[in-house]
Amino acid sequence: MQRRAGEQLKERLAALLAENGFELPKDAVKTFAGPRRLTAVVADLPAAQPDRTVERKGPKVGSPQGAIDGFLKAAGLASLDQAEQRDSGKGVFYFAVQKQPGRATSAVLAEIVPALIKAFEWPKSMRWATWGQRWIRPLHAVLCVFGGETVPGRIDLGGGAMGFTDETVGHRFLAPQAFAVTSFEDYADKLDKAFVMVGASERKAYIGRIAGQRAGEHGLQLKVDEGLLEEVAGLVEWPVPLIGRIDEEFMSVPPEVLTTSMRTHLKYFACLRLDDTLAPYFVVVANMENEDCGRQVVAGNERVLRARLSDARFFWDQDRKKKLADRVDDLKSILFYQGLGTVADKAERIAKLARWIATKIPECDAAAAERAGRLAKADLTTGMVGEFPELQGVMGRYYARHDGEPEMIAEAIAEHYAPKGPDDRCPTAPVSVAVALADKIDTLVGFFAIDERPTGSKDPFALRRAALGAIRLIVENKLRVGLLELFERAHAVYPGFDKSKVDSVARGLLDFFADRLKVHLRDQGLKHDLVAAVFGVPGGEDDLVRLISRGEALKGFVASDDGANLLVAYRRAANILRIEEKKDGKRYDRLADPKRFAMAEEGRLHQAILDVGSKADPLLVDEDFSGAMGALAHLRQPVDDFFDKVTVNAEEAELRANRLCLLSQIRVGMDAIADFSKIEG
Repeated sequence: MQRRAGEQLKERLAALLAENGFELPKDAVKTFAGPRRLTAVVADLPAAQPDRTVERKGPKVGSPQGAIDGFLKAAGLASLDQAEQRDSGKGVFYFAVQKQPGRATSAVLAEIVPALIKAFEWPKSMRWATWGQRWIRPLHAVLCVFGGETVPGRIDLGGGAMGFTDETVGHRFLAPQAFAVTSFEDYADKLDKAFVMVGASERKAYIGRIAGQRAGEHGLQLKVDEGLLEEVAGLVEWPVPLIGRIDEEFMSVPPEVLTTSMRTHLKYFACLRLDDTLAPYFVVVANMENEDCGRQVVAGNERVLRARLSDARFFWDQDRKKKLADRVDDLKSILFYQGLGTVADKAERIAKLARWIATKIPECDAAAAERAGRLAKADLTTGMVGEFPELQGVMGRYYARHDGEPEMIAEAIAEHYAPKGPDDRCPTAPVSVAVALADKIDTLVGFFAIDERPTGSKDPFALRRAALGAIRLIVENKLRVGLLELFERAHAVYPGFDKSKVDSVARGLLDFFADRLKVHLRDQGLKHDLVAAVFGVPGGEDDLVRLISRGEALKGFVASDDGANLLVAYRRAANILRIEEKKDGKRYDRLADPKRFAMAEEGRLHQAILDVGSKADPLLVDEDFSGAMGALAHLRQPVDDFFDKVTVNAEEAELRANRLCLLSQIRVGMDAIADFSKIEG
């Protein structure tokens, strides 16, 4: 919320200043956010607004007197002699043109700052005391200084008003006394002396550096956690990193449990040994300095952590008393989603689909994939996952190992949620890939089948993320599996689903994957139109590995001179065909008759099309798409010669029809490799 508040403040303050005629450099407004104060500073703001010319359009010349009188009154004009007449293209109208001298900047700020404060959009807000105005937290003061003086403004908070001030306070306990400031530099300097770091980036850098030093003093390294660092920097104004110790008795609990407990509930940083194993130390960031150098703070936090880890160890000991396999039946009491059965039903579907997917993955044990799929969700019934939902899957791996399950099954249970995002590691172990893909495809097919699809920016079931995860699993592991067949298989394992919907669900999901694939490949330089062109080949393309290979070849081809020129010729042929077919009310999609050729260029083009087809077809079968594109390049010269010398719309009807059929062969021949009509530019 702090980061977003800083962005809102910067964007809206800059916009309001621009609306009032202030022309400022792009980075003139800088913002700083923290737990108790939100600050903006504007560089090089002039003492007054620039003079402005304001125009008001009036009635048409010759309008009734009442309309003219109203215009004069609204514009503040004494007579029509003070108005201009202009021809707007729709008649001559009166215009009032007035020059407005710029007001003092402090007067403008007195107006826009209250509007700025009230316009904030908070995900959560509150009322306090006698004020009716809702905000994220109670406002204590609005410091507004310009030119070394307090801006003479106030904000109405619904029940009273708060005047602007030039005073602020330092750290709540270390320096609570108020003091006045005259500029941002004075503000930042005095706050630093009052134990407040204004900038979040400054606090982050300091925490990271000093916390690392504290760990280094014990021969350890700090576990990198950018998210936690961002959060802690937003919780403190004067960070004081301190190091504490974890009781050795808790080190037998899985390290993920310890780090999650410390991170989620207590905001502690974990420490690692040089071999990256978890060390029995943590770093806590206090918000103030203490006379005893923080010893009492550390002792108190160690007591809190001891109680928290005692709970975790209890769950760890209790959960291992029951095998994962015995927990599968417990999933019957957990509803997955209305219309999609229980989590037990989902686990069974994942097991069946994973076994089928395993047949498409080299060296994948189908029985192990089925077993892992059936156990994948079982840890949801454990006390540990109930306490720490972030550990689902991870705890399943530990419990599977404890139960004596093969390591490939334990790893598949841990990895079946992955990848969760673009930066998450993608599973590569065959059984893990099969189960992870089965889980995501089952979810996608289920929600599409009951018409719970993403709309606009809304995606409550994270189906876009599931599709991107499935794409990464297929592409990064080079799985040769047709998406349509995969969707149909997943649909088939849903008992009671309407079989007549199989095709519509599969086609809908294929379009959905095409959109996600465009996003996925954009960063790799494969533009969305090239992806669309490859998806549009005759019969469709649903093998993602083959699709990307074809797309890369197409990218290289259209970037070449031959490809670019041939694309122009393709469009010319397609446009002529579209116009003439619409005019004639029929399609010219039959083969051209060589006996009706009247010019040598027709015969050469016809022969070139046949030659390209005979060369490209086996190359396409062998998935040598670069070779097929190279064969296609041989069409360029015959096509150029044809358009230079031959008149397509000949006066003789049969000759014209035959030439249109020849153009159709160009389109059909090129579309066998990619739908060139989808390519932009």
